[in-house]
Amino acid sequence: MKKLYRISQWVATHITLCVVLVSALALTVPSSFTWMQTATVTPMLGVVMFGMGLTLRPVDFKPVVMHPKAMIIGEVAQFVIMPSVAWILCKVLALPTELALGVVLVGCCPGGTASNVICYLAKGDVALSVAMTGVSTLIAPIVTPALVFLLAGEEVSVDVLGMFVSILQVVILPITLGLVVNRCFRKFTDTVTPLLPLVSTIAIVTILGIVVGHNAQGILSCSLIVAAAVVAHNVLGLLLGYWAGRLSGMDAAKRTAISIEVGMQNSGLATSLAATHFAMFPMAAVPGAMFSAWHNFSGSIAAQCYRKHSAK
Repeated sequence: MKKLYRISQWVATHITLCVVLVSALALTVPSSFTWMQTATVTPMLGVVMFGMGLTLRPVDFKPVVMHPKAMIIGEVAQFVIMPSVAWILCKVLALPTELALGVVLVGCCPGGTASNVICYLAKGDVALSVAMTGVSTLIAPIVTPALVFLLAGEEVSVDVLGMFVSILQVVILPITLGLVVNRCFRKFTDTVTPLLPLVSTIAIVTILGIVVGHNAQGILSCSLIVAAAVVAHNVLGLLLGYWAGRLSGMDAAKRTAISIEVGMQNSGLATSLAATHFAMFPMAAVPGAMFSAWHNFSGSIAAQCYRKHSAK
């Protein structure tokens, strides 16, 4: 078991390498992943969310009560900055409808599950990060469909109720189940928790491989314009999130947490929603797939920068 723990820790530390390798394999040899249907993305994302639930306790949401200012500013920044930046980038870059829909979906999703690990590595306020991820995820069933309808409803037909149900099934239900299991079977969760980075990373890179593999041709044909949108979206989210905290007078740790939470999106959820509700636009899943690969890479770089800044 100790060997598995070490493997899990190594995988968590080198998640960027895993993402890059799987992305390259899926692009160059799509058949490595196309034998798996895109429908498997949804249950795999549920596994990741269940693992997140296993690591949470009610006390983790204490910052919501103890530090309401930081929480409110962080959540407002999350659901204002990223959707707005996504919409502006789509207009500036004149993205086709399918790709624009994918970028908007990424922008309207809650914070990513990897953000808590990146925040820890960056010496940010991990408690605030965990609480922000949890709260943004809990309100996502209402906020995400509403924002997608607001920003993309004129271009495509948005099934708001269907997206609401999907997020409940894929995100809220697994997290709630994980919380219950953690509370009722604490000894079990203490044993398996060190293995969660391994399980989550395998699920995340497999989701990435499936999406990239099934859309390899499309990604290669439009990689430059989508890459520009994805990189700009993520970097602007990190920068504007940091300044939202700084202008609010927060300390460095809280600014770091908000920056990472805003910039790192749950792109796996965006990919799942694209595959489930916008199957007539297959390219809509491409931005989410590329964001998954990029934000883990940029997040690790941001963590190093924030860590050095904290040391100074």
